[in-house]
Amino acid sequence: MIGRLRGVLAEVGDGDCLIDCGGVGYVVACGARTLGRLPAPGDETLLHVESQWSQDNGPRLYGFLTRDERRAFTTLLAIQGVGPKAALSVLDVLPPGELAGAVARDDKAAVGRANGVGPKLALRIVTELKGKSLGEVSFTPGAVAGTHASPAAPPPPSIAGEAVSALLGLGVAEVNARRAVDQALIRLGDEAELSATIRAALQELGR
Repeated sequence: MIGRLRGVLAEVGDGDCLIDCGGVGYVVACGARTLGRLPAPGDETLLHVESQWSQDNGPRLYGFLTRDERRAFTTLLAIQGVGPKAALSVLDVLPPGELAGAVARDDKAAVGRANGVGPKLALRIVTELKGKSLGEVSFTPGAVAGTHASPAAPPPPSIAGEAVSALLGLGVAEVNARRAVDQALIRLGDEAELSATIRAALQELGR
């Protein structure tokens, strides 16, 4: 079972990428958010991988940039009615930390923004994730995984979150907005100002 791949990013396709590891090319399915944050083809990359097998498609690899994303993916797959495509769609609109926040708030609408996730499935996801934790990410309201902390005040909005909200206000689809902002912050650095981040994200969308 493959759990991690480090190699040269050979190609990025629509929904997957090809990683060359010592002359062997691995096709890895990824969400749009992950694909948008990969380096340029020809550069080295590392993906945390979940291996799945089905009678229809045989073995398939799913790649993530962090362990928490991989754990969130496998936890979502354990929910009835959630397949790999729906799990990737959820993580496209809600990275693990934001997904945990949506679960804590019973925010079914946030989960329902994912492609292929209707209201009933969104409700099931929120209900079944309650009280679960994935490494450093906890789905227990007000708690950090492994502790029993009392509810804390919500953190201030991040530059990335505010920039995504600004793009959504301009009519940009959420997946595209998050991808553009992620790319902008890779170029500018995490300390970039909001206005500069929005301008850079708009440039990314215009490419």
